[in-house]
Amino acid sequence: MKRMLEEFREFALRGNVIDLAVGVVIGAAFTKIVTALVNNIIMPPLGLLIGGIDFSNLFINLSSKPVATLQEAQAANVPVIAYGVFLNALIDFLIVAFAIFILIKQINRFMPKKAEKEDRLCPFCREAIADDATRCPHCTAELTDVNKA
Repeated sequence: MKRMLEEFREFALRGNVIDLAVGVVIGAAFTKIVTALVNNIIMPPLGLLIGGIDFSNLFINLSSKPVATLQEAQAANVPVIAYGVFLNALIDFLIVAFAIFILIKQINRFMPKKAEKEDRLCPFCREAIADDATRCPHCTAELTDVNKA
């Protein structure tokens, strides 16, 4: 049991796990900001442009009981398909995904490029060959340790 606790502590204190935890916390806070942006800044003018529709109040009533708003339907336990709430969540997701895409793109721009390993070339035909090859698959020349490029 003690060994397992030591292994867990070692795992939990690794840089990647801590980085992941920080990322989750920042991601949750960022999602709240984007949700507020969508619900309070983007959707009202968009709804106004398409005839004053409040997306969060769009729903399909699945019962015969008439209800005017989604809140009224929820309070009365009327089954509904709340597709307006889904549209808001979809727009939230698209904005978050796009923002993360832009962020990762910028981070990758500043990250140093990994040096690509140069291919081993056959000294006879100059074609790429496997590092452990003893014969060139292209020209069939026999390769020795002295001939390794």
